[in-house]
Amino acid sequence: MSKKNAESVKVIIRCRPLNDKEKGQGFERVVEMDTKRGVVEVRNPKGTPGEPKKSFTFDTVYDWNSKQRDLYDETFRPLVESVLQGFNGTIFAYGQTGTGKTFTMEGLRSNPELRGVIPNSFEHIFTHISRTQNQQYLVRASYLEIYQEEIRDLLAKDQTKRLDLTERPDTGVYVKVCLKPFVYQGSI
Repeated sequence: MSKKNAESVKVIIRCRPLNDKEKGQGFERVVEMDTKRGVVEVRNPKGTPGEPKKSFTFDTVYDWNSKQRDLYDETFRPLVESVLQGFNGTIFAYGQTGTGKTFTMEGLRSNPELRGVIPNSFEHIFTHISRTQNQQYLVRASYLEIYQEEIRDLLAKDQTKRLDLTERPDTGVYVKVCLKPFVYQGSI
């Protein structure tokens, strides 16, 4: 396994386009992205002329033209493949409100081109299971939101119920959730 593929944590950045409200208010883009080098440069819109941009390097960078499917195939498919081999996997979306996390994770399920990480992952997993013979699978998933220091289970019937962060010496820090077993019924 190559060193790059052996890493435990990868930081992937995705920048959304300006929305209509931002364009209408005259906002301008202050972020430039070099997707080939994984570099994000941020310009201070109130800075002096010639002020250097702040530069940050990440494992992978996707700009405002990125496609949901490309993001999944290039970044998340390898993780899901490792999960299908028996390893644990976590996708953690982090950012300010309104930055596109929900769109990246959920997308629009009715449009295959706009489906997000979750429906693409489930399709991938259950297609793999349906094609496998003489093998049993137990699929468990959790989908949590941490917002303003409150944790909610987005798969629970009552999503308003607050979950607690707990710590045990033998297992470390965890959130007690009811993992939902999924029953595959032929389509996602």
